[in-house]
Amino acid sequence: MHESPNRNIQRAPNSGFFWELSARIKLILRLLADSRVNPLLKLLPIASLAYLLVPDLAPGPVDDALIIWLGAYLFVELCPPNVVEEHLKKIRTSVVSQLHEERKSDFRPEDIEDAEYWEEPKS
Repeated sequence: MHESPNRNIQRAPNSGFFWELSARIKLILRLLADSRVNPLLKLLPIASLAYLLVPDLAPGPVDDALIIWLGAYLFVELCPPNVVEEHLKKIRTSVVSQLHEERKSDFRPEDIEDAEYWEEPKS
């Protein structure tokens, strides 16, 4: 199997597990809504979620998580690369613009207060 660099979600600055998870969910939702993606292919993530409603074939929550992950992974991998890359770029730019707006709106010079620092004497 070949490694396709455009399939990996690029990390945003200071991103972590939750950012990557939310970006993956946004990507899947965008691909499900895109008319350029084959309708039969859209059954993969839907079927993996529907698996949660079916009685378990194996005990424990691990099989549920594995099926959902596998369905989501295969769906993104089998979608047209140019469509995936287009949606990834939109997700990245929206995240970067949100971070920029948050940082810009968080700083107000009038909120800065002068303070003193002191330590309790050690006994």
